[in-house]
Amino acid sequence: MTEVTKEQVLETLKTVRGPDLEHNIVELGMVSDVFISDGKVYFSITVPAERAKELEPMRLAAERVIKEMPGVKGALVALTADKKAAVNAPAARPAPQHDHRHHGHSHAPQQPRAGKIGVPGIGAIIAVASGKGGVGKSTTAVNLALGLQANGLRVGILDADIYGPSMPRLLKISGRPTQIDGRIINPMENYGLKVMSMGFLVDEETAMIWRGPMVQSALLQMLREVAWGELDVLVVDMPPGTGDAQLTMAQQVPLAGAVIVSTPQDLALIDARKGLNMFRKVEVPVLGIVENMSYFVAPDTGTRYDIFGHGGARKEAERIGVPFLGEVPLTMNIRETSDAGTPLVASDPNGIVAGIYRAIAAKVWEQVGETPQREAPAIVFE
Repeated sequence: MTEVTKEQVLETLKTVRGPDLEHNIVELGMVSDVFISDGKVYFSITVPAERAKELEPMRLAAERVIKEMPGVKGALVALTADKKAAVNAPAARPAPQHDHRHHGHSHAPQQPRAGKIGVPGIGAIIAVASGKGGVGKSTTAVNLALGLQANGLRVGILDADIYGPSMPRLLKISGRPTQIDGRIINPMENYGLKVMSMGFLVDEETAMIWRGPMVQSALLQMLREVAWGELDVLVVDMPPGTGDAQLTMAQQVPLAGAVIVSTPQDLALIDARKGLNMFRKVEVPVLGIVENMSYFVAPDTGTRYDIFGHGGARKEAERIGVPFLGEVPLTMNIRETSDAGTPLVASDPNGIVAGIYRAIAAKVWEQVGETPQREAPAIVFE
């Protein structure tokens, strides 16, 4: 089978009219960089934020014509808003507003507002972030999700690390997700968690060399075009640092708040402060800090050693006035169960560490209930 090229994709997209109905979306400069992997085509279409709902048929048309191309196995297309590429098209009537609020038993429902479209059926969205890699953020996110579930909530987890997705391995899930009507993706599932990750869509060996708009496009489509069903909370495992994925979530999604994961060392705390400051600048509530690898427990004697220092995250939380959510020890079990895809809260639910995660989950959910749901501001890149 002949491999489809970017040039062929752009040529095909010239058949899709832009919102002015006179020019096509390629001529109007609305199409992002096109990424092709394993026969699947990924790109975003830039539109004014206030016209996103109204222009959804244009996105569907673009997706349809690409899927019909010979050699294309699938297409991932999203609408995105970027001031620099705003379309000079006549303003149309506002799209009718629909009430997407979830009426389940969640006590912290998202309140979608103009420009921040909530995800129907999901009560609250929580981001788990860190200022640097290697602090056990993804392991914390998985066990936090399982802790929330063990506390009686309906939970999903979204792997927002486009470049290094880890959920397939951490939750021992393989295979490709199915689609409904060729568009909506059914999430994968294990341990009672609904899960979505780029790792299910692209082979593990595939090098992901994406620019900002591509990350935004893929992330929003994995969030909004997945059949999550009714969930009390969706945990989003952020990539480390303060890049495109974090800004996309803050800009486009009504987050209930963020959990920051750090280790006790001063260097890790300096990086954690970057994450804290980023969320504060975009007015996303910080639900608290978790000190991971807080102390080492000897597997043979059970003796505790503070080999990384201890208490740094607690002191930092007190210093800046955010809740301290708990200390997670470094044990051989955590590493082994993470590598094996059998997270501790599920594989050893009565163990000490599982109890710690459940307590952290309870504190996080308490913070969600007490935090006013606010719309994050639009972020403009000059």
